[in-house]
Amino acid sequence: MKADIHPKYFEAKVHCGSCGREWTVGSTRPELRVDVCGNCHPFYTGTQNIIDTAGQVERFQKRLERQVRA
Repeated sequence: MKADIHPKYFEAKVHCGSCGREWTVGSTRPELRVDVCGNCHPFYTGTQNIIDTAGQVERFQKRLERQVRA
């Protein structure tokens, strides 16, 4: 390998913004931040949380019902 052309390799600390879990991985960045991780993601935990902002879910469900009826 050529000298001085490869990026520096770090033991990066990864921080989950949702649950606060931290772990280390190898990366070219010293620190990583993720929104969700396998510890708190609904797919892996088996839970589902619907965050409804101003009735958007209900409006979507009404539109979907109208399309199914037609």
